[in-house]
Amino acid sequence: MVEQTKMTQLAESMGVQPAPLYQRVKQAIISQISNGTWKPNQRIPSENQLVDELGVSRMTISRALRELASEGYLLRMQGVGTYVAELKVHTTIMEVHNISDEIVNRGHKHTSKVITLDAVFADTVLAAAFGMNPGQDVFHSLIVHYENAIPVQLEERWVNPLMAPDYLLQDYQLQTPYIYLNQAAPLTSGEHIIEAVSPSAAQCKLLSINKNDPCLLICRHTRHQRILVTYTKLLYPGARHQLQGHFTRHG
Repeated sequence: MVEQTKMTQLAESMGVQPAPLYQRVKQAIISQISNGTWKPNQRIPSENQLVDELGVSRMTISRALRELASEGYLLRMQGVGTYVAELKVHTTIMEVHNISDEIVNRGHKHTSKVITLDAVFADTVLAAAFGMNPGQDVFHSLIVHYENAIPVQLEERWVNPLMAPDYLLQDYQLQTPYIYLNQAAPLTSGEHIIEAVSPSAAQCKLLSINKNDPCLLICRHTRHQRILVTYTKLLYPGARHQLQGHFTRHG
């Protein structure tokens, strides 16, 4: 009864109509976001703090936050906390852009962290794609890209050493692979494959997401004059991204 009374008072103070308890918590949080009290990228109180402040059960708070995250209002990052989400980031799938430019053009700050940068042996699939023998070296990188300190993309890339010989010598915290590759072997053609995937435990950790959070995966081949330069896997947390494209119908 005390729990319902506190939430009723909270709902009434925010002009929220009566609803199931977890819905009232959701509506109250949405009101905090809508009126600017909680701003984009701001960390909100923890579940325990919300339990104390709102006088509702942990189960009620957890359900409300979980649903708000799935609806795009909040970002829940494992081991970090829960933040107010920006409007979902749009990634153009029909073109290849520099992620740093995309983020800066939104008025935000781009940073990156290089997880792996080395040469690996090409397996049969990579060797066939790059036109080399299995066991030959191919360059490999794994980089996390951040927007305002929130991880928004995990970029794993395999690179043809013949087309980009200095790939491993670049500082990818100062510039993205896109910049170097566009200088070494400018893109002339490519293709994408897009699918919804479940992230691995390692990917969850790098993107600060939970194991059941859906992700969008773009597999991209890019070529210079018909020669494959890179094979790239771009993994996006589904709650933080939308893919968009444009087309024109003729005739």
